[in-house]
This record gives sequence, C-alpha cells and structure tokens, in this order.
Amino acid sequence: MKELPKFLIADSSEQPDAVYVIHTAYPRFCINVADDHIFWMEEFDEEDDNELQDVAEALVAEALDFFDREMESLD
Repeated sequence: MKELPKFLIADSSEQPDAVYVIHTAYPRFCINVADDHIFWMEEFDEEDDNELQDVAEALVAEALDFFDREMESLD
C-alpha cells in the first residue's frame, strides 16, 4: 500500500461553509481553512507542548500553502 499524502482536503455536507486540510503525519491535525480553527487528532502532554509550539506554526503555514496551490490548480 502506498503512503497517504502528507495533506488531504476534505469537506462535509453537515458543515457546508467549511473546508478542511488534514495533516496525516505526526502531529495529526485538521484545519478549517475558512476560520483557521485547528482540531488536533493527537493527545499531548506537557512535555510535548514545547515541541508542538515549535512545529505547529510551520505545519499550519504549510497546510494553508498546500490548500492555496490545490485551489490554484483548479483554475
């Protein structure tokens, strides 16, 4: 089986105004690109907080860049 892509785009009929980018590697998260709300799919302890702060900003920026590139490719 091939690996999942690092990022996936998702939506839901239950939330028609929301579009999500899902980060499939650690730390896994889902970001709503409409309002930048992040849903973490990992459990973190206090020791993880410092590492998470270091990587979260870069990963979120990477996720949003991915979304922008994907949307541009549809034009």
